[in-house]
This record gives sequence, structure tokens and C-alpha cells, in this order.
Amino acid sequence: MESPYSRREAIALGLAAGAGLFAGRIRLAAQDDALAKVLALPLVTKPIPSSGERLPVVGLGTAQTWGSTPHDQLVALLTRMPQLGGAVVDTAPAYGQSEMVLGGVVNEIHTRDKMFLATKVSIGGRGGGTAAQGVQSMEESMRRFHTTRIDLMQVWNLGGPDVLLPVMRDWKQAGRIRYIGVTCTNDNQYPALMNVMRSEKLDFIQVDFAINNRNVADAILPLAIDRGIGVITALPFGRTSVFQKIGTRPLPSWAAEIDCTAWSQICLKYLVSHPAVTVAIPGTTNVAHLAENLAAAHGRLPDAAMRARIEREFDGM
Repeated sequence: MESPYSRREAIALGLAAGAGLFAGRIRLAAQDDALAKVLALPLVTKPIPSSGERLPVVGLGTAQTWGSTPHDQLVALLTRMPQLGGAVVDTAPAYGQSEMVLGGVVNEIHTRDKMFLATKVSIGGRGGGTAAQGVQSMEESMRRFHTTRIDLMQVWNLGGPDVLLPVMRDWKQAGRIRYIGVTCTNDNQYPALMNVMRSEKLDFIQVDFAINNRNVADAILPLAIDRGIGVITALPFGRTSVFQKIGTRPLPSWAAEIDCTAWSQICLKYLVSHPAVTVAIPGTTNVAHLAENLAAAHGRLPDAAMRARIEREFDGM
């Protein structure tokens, strides 16, 4: 489970140990004020290419830790999310109890109309799978979400797109699914992903993309633009590898030019400013982290020159 402190708090508290504790708290107050100012800036949204519907560019990813996170903490997290401008929440049956927990909390706090819920289905395995297995999995997702319609259903890690996509198209036609897509976070599967992108009519793909993992930038993201496919970026912090490299480096002075108060926002704005990217989904169960991340969906985004500057800054660390 994540630390109860935000990223900036953890760093500041470490530096402020002993005699510097009071000064550290003053700095944190100033940072919180700066964050509040950014969150008051206009919300940045992008259109889904296949429909024109606009989504906030930063959402929320879930993981197996959701099953062990205190209920009240998740209620606070999902209550706060739409207040800060967030909407997209991504999960999967494979993430332990996350799909059930997410559906239960959203139903409890009555925020379904404010959320764009995405989940996944797969029929992988050596012997392949059947359409009936896919239908059973999707019906179970509906039950866990307490709904008759899911915003986005994705074939998880290319687990049977040839079997599942026709079924998903039927469900979309019937109004049970609003959008369909596929996910892939394995470089070795990218050629297969591109084949599906070329041969199928998709609303979304979900791929891993981070400042320290740009493998999708050369071929997959341009193809998404050409094919009119929205892009969700998973693992936008490379799990924790991005923060491990940044360490305790101070925020660069130019961060203010794109309305960033934390490195996390710089890294997220780098991703969502790419012309192909629709939304990034950093995962957290920490309300302070959520606020810090969603601030990246407010204010100015980097232009091409600033994106190149961010790459040079990170690569030079």
C-alpha cells in the first residue's frame, strides 16, 4: 500500500527532520497553495477520435492493492476525483478485487454519471478461448459495476481479439458498451497490436508510455493518429522507475511555464501533450497523490519545444 504522505511530503519531511521540521511544514503549506492555484486553472480535455466526446486528459488506474485498501479511503478518493475534474477510471477482472471494489464504491457514492469506467476481457491461454467465455466475463463485469452499460471494454493484452471483438461490436451496437479497444504493454506484442489496429475498427488502444519508456512513440502512436484511435497510456510513471531516477532533484524553474508544481505533473503533461494521447491513467489510492496527478489536467500543456526540453532534462539525469 502507498505511503500516507504525498510524494512532496515524503521528500520534504525527510529533509526537514530535526531542527528543520517547522521550516519544512512552511514549505509544504506553500506547495499546497501552489497546487490549489493550478487546480483552479481551466481543465484540459481531449476528444475521443471516433466520437468527438471529450475526456479529461488525466484519469486513474487501479491495481490489486485496491482490494486491501480501507473502504473509507477509496470513498474519499472516488468522491474527490470528479471534484478535481477527473473522470476516467480503468480496471480489470485480473486486478484482484479492484473491479468489484470500484463498482461498489461508485454505486455507493452515486457518482456513476460523473465517471467514465473502463475494464477488460480476455480469453487467453494455450488452448485459446471461446466467445461464450468472453460473454460470461463481460456479464460478470456488468454485475460488479452494478450497471447495464460500460463505457469502455478492452481486450486485455491481446487475449483473443479475433474472437472477442465481434462480440464486443455486437454489444456496442446494442448499447451495452459505448467504446471498444485493446490493450498491450509488452514490446514483443507490438507488431501484433499494430496488425489489429490496421485490420479492426477500434475506439481505443491502451499501451505503456512514460518519459523513460517511449517505445510506442515511433510507430504505434502515429498509427493511432492515422487510424483515428484514441490512446490511453498505462504505467505513466514506469511504475516507480521515473521517481527513482528523479530522486530529490528540485523542480526546474521552467516548470511554471506549463503550470506544474511537481515532477509528477511534468511527466504526465509530457504524455498527454502528445497529439495521439487521449488520457493518462496513473494509479493511486492516495488522495494527495490523486490531487497532484489531476493537476496535470489543468493549465498549460507543453508544446513541441517544451516536450523536447523535458526529454533532455530527464535523459540528462
